[in-house]
Amino acid sequence: MKKRIYLLALCYCLPLLLLAQPPEKTLPVFADGEAQVVPGFADESKWIRHDLWVETTFDTDGDARPDRMHVSVTRPPQTETEGLKLPIVYVTSPYFAGVAEGGQELFWDVRHELGVAGPEHIHPEVVRRGKRPVISNSHLTEWVPRGYIVVHSSSPGTGLSQGAPTVGGPNESLAPKAVIDWLCGRAKGYTEATGGEEVKAYWSSGKVGMTGTSYNGTLPLAAATTGVPGLEAIIPIAPNTSYYHYYRSNGLVRSPGGYLGEDIDVLYDFIHSGDEAKRAYNNATVRDKEMKEGMDRITGDYNDFWAGRDYLNHMAGMKAALLMSHGFNDWNVMPEHSYRIYAKAREMGLPAKIYYHQDGHGGPPPMSMMNRWFTRYLHGVENGVEDEPRSWIVREYADPQEPTAYPDYPHPEAREVTFYPSAGAPGVGGLGTTRTKAMKKETLVDNFSFNAAALAAADYTEHRLLYATPVLEKDVHLSGTPRVTVRLASSKPAANLSVYLVSLPWEEKRRGRITDNLITRGWADPQNRTSLRESAPLVPGTFYDVTFDLMPDDQVIRAGQQIGLLIFSSDKEFTLHPQPGTQLTVDLAGTSVTLPIVGGW
Repeated sequence: MKKRIYLLALCYCLPLLLLAQPPEKTLPVFADGEAQVVPGFADESKWIRHDLWVETTFDTDGDARPDRMHVSVTRPPQTETEGLKLPIVYVTSPYFAGVAEGGQELFWDVRHELGVAGPEHIHPEVVRRGKRPVISNSHLTEWVPRGYIVVHSSSPGTGLSQGAPTVGGPNESLAPKAVIDWLCGRAKGYTEATGGEEVKAYWSSGKVGMTGTSYNGTLPLAAATTGVPGLEAIIPIAPNTSYYHYYRSNGLVRSPGGYLGEDIDVLYDFIHSGDEAKRAYNNATVRDKEMKEGMDRITGDYNDFWAGRDYLNHMAGMKAALLMSHGFNDWNVMPEHSYRIYAKAREMGLPAKIYYHQDGHGGPPPMSMMNRWFTRYLHGVENGVEDEPRSWIVREYADPQEPTAYPDYPHPEAREVTFYPSAGAPGVGGLGTTRTKAMKKETLVDNFSFNAAALAAADYTEHRLLYATPVLEKDVHLSGTPRVTVRLASSKPAANLSVYLVSLPWEEKRRGRITDNLITRGWADPQNRTSLRESAPLVPGTFYDVTFDLMPDDQVIRAGQQIGLLIFSSDKEFTLHPQPGTQLTVDLAGTSVTLPIVGGW
């Protein structure tokens, strides 16, 4: 009888006992070193979305109050219902609220002589887009289902963020730092741009990673250079790491590819979508004073204005693990931008890896690579990424999702081989590893009307000098930064100098790729032959040695091709366009190009 009563009691109480058990919590799941999509995190309709303003330590819009940054948060519901704390993927941008509209009138006119600034251009007004709480929907579907919180913010002077855009000024580093400080409990957030109730990031684990492309890739590096605690890892994609290197080349005023006549003040106008009432003050203090006095379109010299906007100069305190991504044929933000930062990070002993592809601007690493990076440094999963190859390069015609692993970049087995030109103008001269008796003086006549492709493809032209190796008997693998020395004399006190490394014969194929013809290129101002900070006018007829790096590359030149050294003056797509007619005479006895070749020549 007692046994029967016990069984009845057990049957009665068991459902109550089961109900009393706490429900199983939803947690991140990892497999093969990567965060997996978790069904409990993946339902977008249940995501919690809200916005706020984070107070910074600076005032750049002149209202005597610390600027506040507009921030939006997207997080799984379990951060509210289950008290779950998760790491953050943070993206910040000046583009989220709209940009200026207009045509070529917004850019500087490049059709003028060297040594003058050129006519002024139109400064547009940006029509601001601003919605609450959504700043952007980017990166949500990739990261929230995998157990991350995604945070967006508009950078200073854009959208609903206060302050002034400075295009590389200190506030563009300190703004994301303030957001990270808020995510880690060290700064204050509020429900409104002015006043409001305090908002705390109680759902944050205190581990933050940043990513983004182009300007959005620059800002993670900017934040990392502050050394802010909590920023554990960054994945900059095609970042602009120096505004001097973006708008100048070795003392030469040079436009970014595709944006002829753009300069730093043009970009300022392009992104200035913030409070209309603050724009007059911002324009007067930033664009029309600091930028106008510092940018120097007359000489193109490097100065303190540009030095302050070079993140390589501010890396001493950086601690974040760096996964860098770039295209070798990105002629907007050129491939040197990522390499110079990667090389410094490696020198500093930071965890660093680089992914290069063969295409143009943008292009993230494979998702699995980014996932493993954030899994390791934000979730703390020991997946061994720090022991994997440091360099991942997409080979020609390969799938960008299938890069080839190398021990490092440049390839450790690359060795420098120097090539010397021999006479051939106005046709094609030779290019070999020994000096010859045919090292004469040859002259070209500047004419911006002919672009580089036309000059490389021409059998004969007086507007360039072209020197080619014998036909390659085997594939040649270049890995690293070529360096060129040109001994030249100019018929005028100033001249543009453009140098390309090309694969010949130059063929325009219907379905061709840029790597079929172009290897790499570079530009320089002969007036800056001894110093980037100080120009020295050329004495017409006097010869000078001009030595500079071309853009870094990693490319396999196929057997059957020739490697060509193309020397000309004004570059139709990149430089100023002075009146045609300047003569450059090149002394071949003092001219050479040094190539980093894997496996020897």
